[in-house]
Amino acid sequence: MPTKPVLNSMLRDPSLIPDPVLANQVNQCIVNDCCNGPLVDCIKHSIGHEHEVLLREKLLENNLAFLDEDQLRMKGYDKTPDFILEVPVAVEGHVIHWIESKASFGDESSHRMYLQDQFWSYWNRFGPGLVIYWYGFIEELDCHRERGILLKDEFPSDIVTLHCCMALEEEQGQQTEEHKPEKSQEAQ
Repeated sequence: MPTKPVLNSMLRDPSLIPDPVLANQVNQCIVNDCCNGPLVDCIKHSIGHEHEVLLREKLLENNLAFLDEDQLRMKGYDKTPDFILEVPVAVEGHVIHWIESKASFGDESSHRMYLQDQFWSYWNRFGPGLVIYWYGFIEELDCHRERGILLKDEFPSDIVTLHCCMALEEEQGQQTEEHKPEKSQEAQ
C-alpha cells in the first residue's frame, strides 16, 4: 500500500500511477473537477487579475499615488496587499493605508482565513486598510472597522484625500474673507 505522500504525488502527476487506465481516469477527473481542478484555478487567477487591474484603474482615475505588490516585493516586503497608498485617504471617516482586492464573495470561512493569513499582517505592517469583495460579502463580517479593516463591495465613491481637505479649507477661508466686515475709512 503506497504512503500518503506517494498517493499525493500521484494525484499531482497521474503519470506516476503504474496502471495506465487508472492514470488516465485520474487525469480526466483532475481536468474535469469543476471546484478544485487546474482549469478552475486558472479561471480564478484570471478573474482575480482582472479585478486588480480594475482597482488599479480606479486608483489612477482618482489620482491616488500607490505602490503595487511587485513594487513592494522589490523593496523587500514578503506579505503585501494589492496596493499601498503613498498618501493615506479616508473612507467613511476611516483612514486607509492599503487596499486588497478579492474577486470573490466574502463568506464567513474565507474571510476568517483571509483575516488570519493576510489582513491582520497587512494591518500590523501598514496600518488600517480596505478590502473590496467585488462579489459582495456577509454584512456581519464588516465588524473590524474600528480596529482598522473596512469591507466594501465596490470602489468607494466617497474617498477624502489630503488634497480635498486642503481645497475645502482654502474654500472655507475664502468664504470667511468675503464675509468679513470691511474696515471703515474712519478706522484707517
